[in-house]
Amino acid sequence: MTATDVTRPPARLCATPSWLITQTATHAARLVSEAFGTVGGRRYHYALLAALEEFGPASQAELGRRCSIDRSYVVEAVNELTDKGFAVRAPDPADRRRNIITITPAGERELERIAATLDVAQDKLLAPLSSGERKQLTQLMARVLDHHTHR
Repeated sequence: MTATDVTRPPARLCATPSWLITQTATHAARLVSEAFGTVGGRRYHYALLAALEEFGPASQAELGRRCSIDRSYVVEAVNELTDKGFAVRAPDPADRRRNIITITPAGERELERIAATLDVAQDKLLAPLSSGERKQLTQLMARVLDHHTHR
C-alpha cells in the first residue's frame, strides 16, 4: 500500500456532494482567512462594507439580516469599521432608537483592497477550473443556496 492509498478517501465519500462541499469549504475558509490576514481585514468587515456599498445606508439589524451575521457581531464589526473611518454611524432621523450605518470613501477603498486580496484566494481555490467552469460552479452553488434559504 502506498502513501497515496493511505490518505485517499473512500470512493463512496468522494461521490457524495455534501462531503465534497464540506471538504472544499474547509480549504476555502483557510484560504480566505489567510487572505484577510494579509490585509488586516475580517470576513465581517468585507460582508458589511459590500452590503453598504451595494444597497446603501442601513440599520445594524438590517445589515445583520442581509449578511447573515448575528447582531452582537454586527455591533462589534461596525464599531471596528467606524473606528477605522470606513463607515459612519448616525441616528436614524425616522427612529432615534436605531442607528444608520453608511460607508465612507475610505470604506469604499478598503472594500476594493480586501476584494482584490479575496480574488487571489478565489483563484487559488478554483485553480483547476476554467473561467467558464468557475462561473457555472458559482451559479449552481448559488441556486442550491437560494433553494435552502428561500432568497
